[in-house]
Amino acid sequence: MRHSALLLALVALPSPVLAQPLTGDEAAAIDRAVTQALARTGVPSAQVAVVRGGELVLDKAWGKASEAIPQARADLPYQIASNSKQFLAALLLMLENDGKLRLDDKVARWLPEVSGADRITLRMLLAHTSGLQDYWPQDYSFADMAQPVSPQDIVRRWAMKPLDYEPGTRRQYSNTGYVVAGLIAEQAGGKPLMQQLRERIFDPLGIRPHAMDDTNGPGFPQGYHRNALGPVRAAIPPARGWLWAAGELSMTAAELAAWNQARIERRLLPREDWEEMERPVRLADGTASGYGLGVATHLVGGRRVVDHGGESVGFLSQNSVWIDDGVAVVVLTNADFADVQDELTQRIAEVVLPRSPATEANEALRTTDARATLRALIAGRFDAERFTPNARYYFNAQTRGDYAASLKALGPLTAIAPTRPPRLRGGFVNRVFALQFGQKKLLLSTYAEPGEQGRWEQFIVMPD
Repeated sequence: MRHSALLLALVALPSPVLAQPLTGDEAAAIDRAVTQALARTGVPSAQVAVVRGGELVLDKAWGKASEAIPQARADLPYQIASNSKQFLAALLLMLENDGKLRLDDKVARWLPEVSGADRITLRMLLAHTSGLQDYWPQDYSFADMAQPVSPQDIVRRWAMKPLDYEPGTRRQYSNTGYVVAGLIAEQAGGKPLMQQLRERIFDPLGIRPHAMDDTNGPGFPQGYHRNALGPVRAAIPPARGWLWAAGELSMTAAELAAWNQARIERRLLPREDWEEMERPVRLADGTASGYGLGVATHLVGGRRVVDHGGESVGFLSQNSVWIDDGVAVVVLTNADFADVQDELTQRIAEVVLPRSPATEANEALRTTDARATLRALIAGRFDAERFTPNARYYFNAQTRGDYAASLKALGPLTAIAPTRPPRLRGGFVNRVFALQFGQKKLLLSTYAEPGEQGRWEQFIVMPD
């Protein structure tokens, strides 16, 4: 099941903004993007919801929902699969607030039969760092999935195998870990998982999701599959029970958007719980895993994005929230091929996100700063105030001499340009620049403190 680093510097949430309905041009651009993507790929349908400025500004479906429903509708629940994981993570945080469990509890308190239960915490289950072997890494329905399964069956068959690695040392996506977490939620909460989700999350949000297994039939969108470049065919869904806590929900794009709006506004859960979900968990060696609790967090084009994807047999989905911009895009499709959900998320974001001339100007300033810093080093000058203590330690007399001598011999620096958008790592902004010295191409790998005046933590020239 597919799934797609939090900005460590303090970032203030945006003030409440006025509603920003789609303009006619924006709506037309999104319609063209979806229509063209479905026509080009053969994906039968897509359902899209967009939140902007505190409101749902788009809720629409395109294409064919099933053989019995020739016209897709916005009120039909699509299978969101692993996008369900964030709801289970939220429920466990609620149970922690109730004093019924702690995320740092060992699994042994609840399910001692699980391999490594005395070393695996609930947090590790949610962050995919437990070492439990994933029971469904395939992008297809394997033979056993033709028969029903229970969560206890999955635990016996996969969660009692030897661990793939020592808990907390690596991140490896594990649906098995979420099944274990779901069973613990039932024990701690004293009620079936779906009932707890309804009472504590869905009802307060005014939404009515379905259990996925209940939507594999007439009256609901049908999943589709394609073998290589063959015809698009209706997919055969798995028997009951195979996704459960790892991805058990079907809902409309608008319902998932309502959850996104709660995330943007920090409602339903305390602010610190939202932040804990979005904060990448650190591995045993101190490195950030890139994944929080049920969601991933990235810096894309200078913007913070909290997101996740989902795949079930015949369905793909993508849910992305630009927290600081107050924007969310949900794309649900009834096909498990072509990755239209990712393509449309990007194209729709380009339409609905606020223009960010400040961000673009900031990146231009950083490129200018990098050019000036490099030229100074080539000339034998070192402005210590523009570097952090670590970088000043790196640029000792020998290093400065090597930079000046070896780079000056190449002739003038004729071009410098970013190779990709900036990324976050270790609390710094990572940028890589392509350098041109006549016919010679080099790379400049940098880390800098956030902000246009942030000091350089790393400034390393290397061969292309």
